[in-house]
Order: sequence, then structure tokens, then C-alpha cells
Amino acid sequence: MNKQELKDKVCQVIEENKDKIIGIGNDIFAHPELGYKEFRTAGIVKEIFEELALPYRDEVGITGVIAKAKGKESGPNVAVMGELDAVVCPDHPHADPQTGAAHSCGHNAQIAGMLGAAIGLIKSGVINELSGDVTFMAVPAEEYVEIGYRQKLRDEGKIKFLGGKQEFIALGELDDIDMLMMYHSSATGEDIKAAVGGTSNGFVGKLVRYIGKEAHAGGAPHNGVNALNAANIGLMAIHANRETFQDNDHIRVHPIITKGGDLVNIIPAEVIMETYVRGRTMDSIIDASQKVNRALEAGAHAVGAEVEITEIPGYLPRVNDAIMDNLIKENFEQLVGEEAVAVTDRHGTGSSDIGDVMHIIPAIHPYIGGVSGAGHSKHYEIVDEEIAYVLGAKAMAMTVIDLLVDGATKAQEVKDSFEPIYNKDSYLEMWEEFFSK
Repeated sequence: MNKQELKDKVCQVIEENKDKIIGIGNDIFAHPELGYKEFRTAGIVKEIFEELALPYRDEVGITGVIAKAKGKESGPNVAVMGELDAVVCPDHPHADPQTGAAHSCGHNAQIAGMLGAAIGLIKSGVINELSGDVTFMAVPAEEYVEIGYRQKLRDEGKIKFLGGKQEFIALGELDDIDMLMMYHSSATGEDIKAAVGGTSNGFVGKLVRYIGKEAHAGGAPHNGVNALNAANIGLMAIHANRETFQDNDHIRVHPIITKGGDLVNIIPAEVIMETYVRGRTMDSIIDASQKVNRALEAGAHAVGAEVEITEIPGYLPRVNDAIMDNLIKENFEQLVGEEAVAVTDRHGTGSSDIGDVMHIIPAIHPYIGGVSGAGHSKHYEIVDEEIAYVLGAKAMAMTVIDLLVDGATKAQEVKDSFEPIYNKDSYLEMWEEFFSK
């Protein structure tokens, strides 16, 4: 069979199994789990791998699941990835009432699409026509939430990084991966079904602890040191720096206070904050991060408190591989029409740990529609199940064929043209500098 015939065969099998794929996506949507806690969702992934007779490894980075399908001969190893976790959005109508977790970012669609691609490539037998391997990855903890909890996991030696893809890098799970693809759901608009291209911010995270001195708030406030006042001054000092952030650096700083004191009649002796410092480049992130630290320290100094700032590796900026982007664009166009596919050079100010992967190996992260409402909001919902779940499965499976058919010549072109910014060792060394108080 030629390349198009292989694509047609895979898409036919995915179409025959679309109800199953949609069911997977809806099941995960109804049972959201937060990062490094996605045990039920990982169980769904394992069930499908077992049905496909794909040997897998589980508990990779606590909840990750990885399966490799062998092609007809050795060659490049292409990874197809989906994210297991939900975000915290307690007002979402389908949020978990205990945890506040909700799939208001579409990771349920990613897992459905990744498994749909596996179903198409394996059940069709097309995998046996490819010159290389395909690794299917369900990765935990993309959403950078519950920072204190994850830092505790790190302190206990259970993880090295707060983000799941970063953890996969540290564990060596990407050492034999030559290139990687995944997609993200997005409210692309009524006429646009998919979008490729674009870049995004990276960021660093911070845990901030102000330490004051408790005292009776009514009887003897003069004997205390108010950590909440220190935090408020620190926040205002951050705001005073915002005019120094250049527009083209896309800096975003958005702290929250997770502990504001113990009791209302006691001068707050401990206040805890979390924040990101986002930006377009690592240089701009580091510059803004230093200003934020200076502001936080000023708050402590102003009232005689102390402050501890724990720097936590965030995510690197996202840059898609041009060759792979073009391949999946052509497949989207074949599936939904050229007019329904957007190509963008837009810079997004959100962040994802796929950016870390993109600095080491070629990777792509297109967007697929089928949803409405703003991401991470209570209004986010699936409105077209076939677009959200099935289109991605078909497009990724077709792109795998493009890469690995005909002796994997296109995959080799991707490898030859890619210039990594880091190798694994230099990447880990770079982030290690941020693991300091």
C-alpha cells in the first residue's frame, strides 16, 4: 500500500471505533483528577493498551503509562502523547466536589486522541508497514497546581520536577524518543477546526513564606511582627515593577496567598504565597524573577519580618518543529478542509511543559477545536465530540505514517534539521540552578 492508502486504512479503523474513543474522552471528563493523582485515568489507558496487546509500563512518574509499538524494522521512535491531569476549577459544573478538579482544559481529549491513534495504527495493522517504532505516552501533571503538595513529593524523593514531562525527561523516558507530537483542545471558533504554529511563554515558580511574630491582635499588637503586612507590601512592590516589564517580553506575574495567618485575633506569624513569573524568553523571565524577589524581600524588610523564597523550575517557552507542523497541517486539511485550518505565528502567554521537550527533541503541539468557553473556566465544555476526540486521533496517526513510511525518510529529515537548545544533561543542569532557597 502507498502512503495515502495506509492513511485511509487507519482513518477507517478510527472511524469504526469512534464511539469507543468518544466514550473514553467523556469518561475521563466525568472523573477529573489532579496531577500525580491520576490513578483512575491511568487505569483507563492501561485497559486500552491491554486490549491492543501492547506491553506497557505504568507508575512512570507516579501515574504515567508508556507503551511501545514496534514497526516492521528498526528506525526512528515517534512518541504520541496525552496528558492525564485536570485543572482546579471548582465552579465548573462537572468539577469533582471534593478536589475541585475539572477538565476545563481538555486533557481528557488528549488522552482520547492518543489512544485513538493507537487503536488506528494497531488494529489496522499499519504499524507493521512502518520503518520505526511508535511510543504512546500518558503523562501526568501538566497543570502546574498544588505547588506545595508537589514540592512535598519532591522533598520525599518521589519526583524531581513538578511537571510530568519534565519528570519524564529526568527519568530518561525521552532518551530514546526522536520526535514527539500531541495536541491541545481550544475554542478555535465556529469555522476553524484546528490550528498549528505559534509560540508561548515559559515561567518559573516560587513558594514564598513570610515569617513574623505572633501576638494578641487586640491586646498587644505592638509585640508582634505582622507577616501579612509584609506580604501585602511585597505584592504592592511587585505591582510597582510592572511598568518596567517590556511589552514584547509578555511578562505575567500572578501570585496568590494560600495562607494568610492562623486566627483573626492573632497577629499573622506565617503567610504563604505561590506565584509564577512568565515570559517569552528565559532571559526576560530571569530578569522579571529577580525584580519579583527584590520586591518580596522589600516587604519583609519594611516591617522587620523574614522571607523565604523557594525557586521552583517552571516550564520553558514553546516552539514547534516546522517540518512536523507542516505535516500535521496537511493532514488536518485533508480531514476538514483547508479553510478550516489556521496557521498562526501568535504568541500565547500561557505555558506548558511541552516547551521543555521542544528544547531537547523536535515536537509539535497544535490546537484542535470542538470546545467552547475559556480554558480553565467554568464555561469550558465539549461541544463537538468528533472534532475534540476523533480528529486529533486521525491527524496524529496520519502524521506518524508520514514520518515513518518509505524507510522513515521524513523522520530522518526532521532529525537532521533539528538543532537542540539543550541535551538532557545541560537541561537538568540549567534547572538545577533554580532548586535553591
